[in-house]
Amino acid sequence: MKRIIIFVLTAVILLSMGGCTKKKADNTVDVFCLNMDVTSSVPESYVLRSKNSDVDKQVDELLGRMQDKPEDSRLRKAIPDEVSVRGHEEKNYNCTVDFSKEYYDLTAAQEVLLRASVVRTLTQLDSISYVTFTVNSIPLVDSDDEIVGSMGADDFVENPGEQINTSVKETLTLYFADKDGTGLEKQTRVIHYSSNIALEKLVVEQLIEGPKGSKLKATLPGTTKLINVSVADRICYLNFDSSFRNTIDNKLTEDVVLYSIVNSLTSLPTVDKVQISLDGENDGMLLYNYKLSDMYEFNKDIVDSDDSTEKTEK
Repeated sequence: MKRIIIFVLTAVILLSMGGCTKKKADNTVDVFCLNMDVTSSVPESYVLRSKNSDVDKQVDELLGRMQDKPEDSRLRKAIPDEVSVRGHEEKNYNCTVDFSKEYYDLTAAQEVLLRASVVRTLTQLDSISYVTFTVNSIPLVDSDDEIVGSMGADDFVENPGEQINTSVKETLTLYFADKDGTGLEKQTRVIHYSSNIALEKLVVEQLIEGPKGSKLKATLPGTTKLINVSVADRICYLNFDSSFRNTIDNKLTEDVVLYSIVNSLTSLPTVDKVQISLDGENDGMLLYNYKLSDMYEFNKDIVDSDDSTEKTEK
């Protein structure tokens, strides 16, 4: 089986920094195809026939459309004949798509554009924010045999002249709850990640993934949905789904949850403050005591002074 190789695209993949727009009221979506030169992912308008209430049928319909010849003769389908879709499963805003073993026979250009096209197409559905690829039921790996993992539309950005999905090594400082759930302890994590993913988003994703080992407790549940993240003037703006409040572990104090996020993000050299929104709104409270309208800085008082820093590698 041929592994995916790192490939430098000579043209810009025409993908938006802000991610995909959700489907319109008339169920019109963009099905992403490839241009004939296999240098870019191109949208073609398509009207979904499946009902909004049946996301499984909608995914099935869209993946089927991506395997059919585009209406525009100047385009080619993103999923070629030699690669088949073995199945898919939707759970907690994530869609896992399983491909046949021939996926690994794709050229690097075909592979990265197929991946971008599928992710951008499926994340237009309201029930899907991330897509995970498997091949013969085994997680997709990159050229370093690292699992690619879940991908969102904004993982694929305009990156002219740069390598797409190049693996980068970074050491992150993350703060998780102590065993009592009343303080924070630090865990440093060495991770290999795609160069197209913003570090701020990566930090939040790692918090959602939880601590390594049994000593510390997760502060964000695995079902947490991060809608978007941006940084301006050294302030990191996070927008979570409104269900955020209902998923927090009631055994944790509110300040532990808040400063797990804030301390982890402000440990990055690009961030001094953090502001959190829920469904784009910041006129209420995080839970009971902390205003969403406020900006929060690193809080050293909540960090256990006698913690022994844990170091893990992923």
